[in-house]
Amino acid sequence: MSSETDAIVSAIIAKWCAGFAALDAAALSSLYSKNAFFFGSNPRLYRGRDGVADYFNGLPRWRKPSAVFSEVSAAQAGPGLINMGATISFDLAGERDDLVVKMSWVIIREEGDWKIVNHHASSKAPLI
Repeated sequence: MSSETDAIVSAIIAKWCAGFAALDAAALSSLYSKNAFFFGSNPRLYRGRDGVADYFNGLPRWRKPSAVFSEVSAAQAGPGLINMGATISFDLAGERDDLVVKMSWVIIREEGDWKIVNHHASSKAPLI
């Protein structure tokens, strides 16, 4: 990762983790593109900021959720385009089993800011 790419991705991750800890759908959806495609922890494809907000508003209201990103890899894929992959460990304070997922984001430059345009979460456990 270049230092600029690293800084961009690290800033988005920090805002995302803060939004998730508060289950703040408005803060989280503001990190996404108006044209975002979002696959979270259920089979439905959510679209745009309203779809992202719907997803986060639909989550259980855990008392003390947190998310930790690890194994973060990011690369500038073109002008105004960053590809990111990571592992996320969700700690839900014993209200359900902890959850570990693979996450990929495509981040684009949109209206002068960096926004997530594609979000895909999948099981860390092998499927095949």
